Amino acid sequence: MDSDGKRDVRGARVNPVPPPMPPTRPAVPPRPARAPGMPPAPGMPPGTGQAPPGTGQAPPGTAQAPGRPPAPGTPPVPQQLPRSASTVAAWLDADRPEARPGIWRQGYRPLKEATEKLAPVTVVGMLVPLVLAIGVWSFWRRGVVPYQFVLLRMFTPNDWWWGGTKATPKPVEGEAVTLPGAHAALVYDGLFFVVLVLAVAALGSWPAIARHYTGHRPQPVRALIAAGLALIALSLVFPEAFPGAGWDPVPVVGPLLSLTVLVTGSYELMASVLYTDTLYAVVTALVVWPFARLGGWWPYARNLLAARRATGAPSAAPTAERPRSQWPALRDIGQHEAAELLTAEVAGGRMNDVDCTRVEHAFHLARRGAGLDAFRDTVLRQGGAAWTHPSGARDLPRRAARHDLLAGQVRIGRWAPAERTPRPYHEAGAALGPEVLGTSLLAIGPSGSGKTRTLVEPVTEALALQALTGRCAVVAVSAAGSPLGADDAFDVIVRIGDPSSVHDLDPYAESDDPDEAASLLAEALAGDLEPAGSQGAATVLAQLLGPFRAVHGRFPALPELRELLEGGDGALTPLREALVAAGNDVMVRELDARLRQTGTPGDAGRVLADRLGLLNRPVFADFFGGGGPGRPFSLRAVAHHPLRVRIDLPERGHEEAGRLITRLVLAQFLAVVRESGRAHFAGLVLDDATGTVTAESVRRIQRLRGQNAGVLLALRTIADVPEALHGPLYGAVGCRMAFCGVTTWDGSRFAQAWGTEWVETTEVAQHTVFADQPMTRAFHALRKLVTGKAVTTDAVTVKQVERERWSASELAHAVPPGHAVLSLTTVKGEHAPPLLVDLRG
Repeated sequence: MDSDGKRDVRGARVNPVPPPMPPTRPAVPPRPARAPGMPPAPGMPPGTGQAPPGTGQAPPGTAQAPGRPPAPGTPPVPQQLPRSASTVAAWLDADRPEARPGIWRQGYRPLKEATEKLAPVTVVGMLVPLVLAIGVWSFWRRGVVPYQFVLLRMFTPNDWWWGGTKATPKPVEGEAVTLPGAHAALVYDGLFFVVLVLAVAALGSWPAIARHYTGHRPQPVRALIAAGLALIALSLVFPEAFPGAGWDPVPVVGPLLSLTVLVTGSYELMASVLYTDTLYAVVTALVVWPFARLGGWWPYARNLLAARRATGAPSAAPTAERPRSQWPALRDIGQHEAAELLTAEVAGGRMNDVDCTRVEHAFHLARRGAGLDAFRDTVLRQGGAAWTHPSGARDLPRRAARHDLLAGQVRIGRWAPAERTPRPYHEAGAALGPEVLGTSLLAIGPSGSGKTRTLVEPVTEALALQALTGRCAVVAVSAAGSPLGADDAFDVIVRIGDPSSVHDLDPYAESDDPDEAASLLAEALAGDLEPAGSQGAATVLAQLLGPFRAVHGRFPALPELRELLEGGDGALTPLREALVAAGNDVMVRELDARLRQTGTPGDAGRVLADRLGLLNRPVFADFFGGGGPGRPFSLRAVAHHPLRVRIDLPERGHEEAGRLITRLVLAQFLAVVRESGRAHFAGLVLDDATGTVTAESVRRIQRLRGQNAGVLLALRTIADVPEALHGPLYGAVGCRMAFCGVTTWDGSRFAQAWGTEWVETTEVAQHTVFADQPMTRAFHALRKLVTGKAVTTDAVTVKQVERERWSASELAHAVPPGHAVLSLTTVKGEHAPPLLVDLRG
């Protein structure tokens, strides 16, 4: 069955990015020479869409769009199947909101906070105090509450009341207020009413319930609900102000007026319109104030005023926000011609996601370096093909994972909605990008757990795509017999031990410093030995590399280096004679020191010679500077260019040699990325890091997050790393991933690295009820006879306990197939806790 390479092996895609197409497509549709209203590009006659004769021809076998010539040195648009003109535009215009680390941002919609439903017990607890308060107030108004007037008569004069237990007002002769007891009784009723309302609100949790129903609602709905409640409350206080309200007012205003009469001893102040109006206004404000806070009136009013001022400002003319597919950032700085041209390129289907990302990256660099004029000229001259990768590729031949190049992410699965998964991660895609790979990632899982298929290959593919945009360089070291990706997805492929390999690996990384070259080789040959042995090995190698380079102007090939390490007279004596003849006393002393150590107990030269013998086999005769047909390649190039490099380890019984080569590549990568001035990200992917991690490499991996670089290490088990380095390795990397099937020994290391957290636990204990009364015991016996169970009561205990985020047993037995547990840390220090990831989603 024919396949166009567009199938997503991880499930259906939402808003898919235009995938790469096979080279079976007819010619690319013609692109207009210029956008409407734009002057012709340099070298084009006005009024025509063609360049003058002789300005350039399309490469043989490449379809050339009529009406637009290719610029000199510009690679042709890759042949692709016809696509919808709106596909790339829709991808560009998709929302990419800010999200937590590891969340797939394209089209991400944060879940709304779940509104907690009130339990029936809470509703009953709100209504019961209200019903009781209505009954108590009814009894109070009738004066049938026991000892109702004791406090009133205790704090008022006796001549205000008639005798008896009732508080019957008595006229007072000679005073302006003839019945002060009536006013005192009204004030007393008002105080009791206020206390009763506050008690009902507190016992029934009315403020919390009101906030529950209104706090999550948007404005202005929240403000309107609070205003309605405020009107209801005011209708109870001032019923005469509301037509149709036939009930009596609650005792609020009346007690305040009576208190005024008792304090002043006359009715003169009540006759003042100013005083009464002020009193009414104060009462209204006190009644409305809780509802204003509930409805958020003041913040809402400030927002409305700010919006009105912004709308009324003369510089704030309402303009429609342009989508990203129309390049609004270019238009904002006046680059309208370039924006129109790129918009036409996107609409015409002549740019893919790699082109758009590459042009945006070039635009950001131009703005930072004040090169906008050169940016404009390049866009007008080359259009969507501007700043194409030196390889000429504008896409990968095929993609197996889902990528969002604008966000720099590759999707590896979906966060499983487990109990310990935070709500923002529910139903969200799991993605990796340079911001988390910059802290390095350690992945551990047994064979068959899916490390290569679900993690290593997608990350390698993502870094290769980012390299085409100029934002990344990638070095992928494939495990023996399983190359990562297709050959045409890489710029440089080094097949160690394969005679057909086009490139050879420079063992000295193009270094001209003998000490640096010696440290690189020592890390590869003796890095797994004790630290003192590794340092001694570097000293031995430096004592040989320096004199050899002083005589021959180059570093020795590996066979020559082995002869020097073995200390034979046929290799060292001619070298010393040449140094003496040249008068290089410094190098003579270096070589003499080596000659004195040769053959002594503890000499590191013999160990180095034995290790070097693993690479001095016939199958490697043409490699490592052995003079073979392959062009030497230095990893130092990835520090200066966005290259895509793949190194294939040898097969058929050269496992130990493969580990030496992997250690050499890791040491060289960690050394070259330290060079300053690099704008692009550099990533190293090790499909099998067995026997690769050393004490020195762990120290340097920890420094990568500040050097815009990162390493992905894949292991079958942590036992492939020396035990003394287990803790330092877990501490050096910022991202850790445990696949299904890890052992409890491996899981214990993850559990220690991820630490503990405080969780709330609920314990329910059942206690048998023992009755003291005979009748109660009889009922309990009857109930036990009918149900067969003793009468018990539940004792519920809720407490905070410290628990491991993931225990070793859970990692070993509770992770389903096709899943992994992943924790992330960004270069800015943001963290994502260890969460379960469904790698199939």
